[in-house]
Amino acid sequence: MRPAHICLAVLVAAVWGVNFTVIEVGLDHFPPLLFSALRFLVAALPAVFFVGRPKVAWKWIVSVGLVLGVAKFGLLFIGMDAGMPAGLSSLVLQIQAVFTALIAFAALGERPTRVRLAGMAVALCGVGLAALDEGASGPLGAFALVVAAAACWGLSNVLTRKASPPDSLNFMVWVSTVPVLPLLGLSLLTEGPSRDLDALRALDPQGAAVIVYVAWITTVFGFGAWGRLLHRYPASTVAPFSLLVPVFGMSSAALLLGEPVGPLRWGAAALLVAGVALTSFAAPARVHLADVPAQERAREPA
Repeated sequence: MRPAHICLAVLVAAVWGVNFTVIEVGLDHFPPLLFSALRFLVAALPAVFFVGRPKVAWKWIVSVGLVLGVAKFGLLFIGMDAGMPAGLSSLVLQIQAVFTALIAFAALGERPTRVRLAGMAVALCGVGLAALDEGASGPLGAFALVVAAAACWGLSNVLTRKASPPDSLNFMVWVSTVPVLPLLGLSLLTEGPSRDLDALRALDPQGAAVIVYVAWITTVFGFGAWGRLLHRYPASTVAPFSLLVPVFGMSSAALLLGEPVGPLRWGAAALLVAGVALTSFAAPARVHLADVPAQERAREPA
């Protein structure tokens, strides 16, 4: 990867890491599914009127919208609302890199090299060490929901790679239109109209700031940039950068929420960074040319 793209991937990881702390704050203001619906509503409007018409087939917009918006974020918000701490959630969610690599191998023929596999193994050791440090602080059901969210994120990474949108911002804004109504419907059914209305009536500046951050910074910028990277590089190259998210997630949770970060946790962070470095500077993954869009095969690196 080019140095500028490595920096962009790290910046996205930082934005997503801090996002877990912001979500924790937001869940004090909104029920989880309503919160997620508002996130995508604000991400889509008014941007959808300025980004132009969709530049990929609607099947990709709808599929990524449902998998990423409804499934991944719905499960994550419910899991955190059920008791998963922000720092632990930022950690557990990063097993999406494993799901991404497995799905990319099955669907796209992307075969990671040995060095890249070793880097992922080192990073996942860091995840395991941090999980050991955290202990069983979250309920088992909430833990399982976040694991399921990680699997959905991995699938959405590969769907985005397959869609290969030429304009990542355009793609993410249109994807954000898809989850709004399904999430609102699920919220009304499971969380109840009265709870939703009470949350909306009690909206204050802090709640509004939370929505702006998770909508415009995390969703539009974060996933727009992430999609651009996935369009340019194999999913198994981009995905390991998400392993940096717990470094920023645990740090922000410690600073802003008072969650403890001990020596084991910092050791885990060191392993995560080392694993990502190995993965980043390894030789490119082998990809079946038939599975790569023609325009991407013809494009020379800029």
